[in-house]
Amino acid sequence: MRRKLTKPAIMLRRTGSVLTMLAASGCAFSIGYWLSRWYYKRHEVDWPDYAVQFVNWYLGIFILLLIFAIVMALAHPKQKALWQELIGAMRKIAKGDFSVVLDRDNKMHGQFGAFVQSINEMTRELKQMEMLRQEFISNVSHEIQSPLTSIRGFASTLQRDDLSPEERNRYLSIIEKETSRLSKISDNLLKLTTLESGQEQLDARRYRLDLQLEGIVLASEPQWLEKELELELELPETDITANEELLGQVWVNLIHNAIKFTPLRGSVKVLLRRDGDEIKVRIEDTGIGIAKDDRQRIFERFYKGDKQRTRTVEGSGLGLSIVKKIVELHHGRIEVDSRLGEGSVFEVGLQAEPGERPVDLTKNSHNLGGG
Repeated sequence: MRRKLTKPAIMLRRTGSVLTMLAASGCAFSIGYWLSRWYYKRHEVDWPDYAVQFVNWYLGIFILLLIFAIVMALAHPKQKALWQELIGAMRKIAKGDFSVVLDRDNKMHGQFGAFVQSINEMTRELKQMEMLRQEFISNVSHEIQSPLTSIRGFASTLQRDDLSPEERNRYLSIIEKETSRLSKISDNLLKLTTLESGQEQLDARRYRLDLQLEGIVLASEPQWLEKELELELELPETDITANEELLGQVWVNLIHNAIKFTPLRGSVKVLLRRDGDEIKVRIEDTGIGIAKDDRQRIFERFYKGDKQRTRTVEGSGLGLSIVKKIVELHHGRIEVDSRLGEGSVFEVGLQAEPGERPVDLTKNSHNLGGG
């Protein structure tokens, strides 16, 4: 088991290296001095003092380099093996093999040990990215294949001559619906890719959040009237500085989901309030709810949950991923609380500026009935 060196141990090791270097230098120059002195006496050389010092200096440097050369020659086989292992590992990584793990023993310290550790960390990151990439490709292929199969099947059926006008129109309607679904998947993938790459500009400006929420609810009127839902709104006048278009996608997704997964004659609430330095938007419904196991994963790309038990099964599984990315882009948070058969509550918390208007829950509170 490899032990992590403490700061005193590192300082002691570095001090030892410096002392070793000084000792080696002292020995080399001492040997050079005594060799030159022996040579001068033996051959009765009478040189000026500066010439003697000059020879002693270069002789000492030569001996010091000779010592280093001997040490390096003795250590060379091990270093060569280590570098060959590193080169082999890098070649495997370049070919897409991210299972490479280099052993780092106690003798690998300093910059070389840090280099080995960096390669192992890089390999782990690349391996995780490759797994995510393969999962993403698999999910995209599945999502695109489903509507394409449906379109191809009904297009083939339309070639029959014995179809009634009603059947033909029904099949054409299905093809149109599947085409729209395919287009939406493509748009959502592009939006999610843009958000994750950081290319989306926030372009924040000040606007009325309560009016935005009210407008989205009113635009959804045909859907909640058809299901005879009761809509309750608490939207006090609230200013916010954010990207209006991006946040609009958040509210459209959450409100449409609440309407879609709430049964006939249920209720949906859209609540807006300020709590300290945070603006909170709560969207509550009395829908079918989300299973406990699925609540932890509903913001993952393409996750749909149990088809028999939860509201997350319809669509492409990209909507809530986009919602989460947009909220994070605004340095906010999104939380969900849900019980099967009881409904769901989605709460989005966004930063409020000190100058924004405070929330007064006694204003702009009203109900919209579904008949």
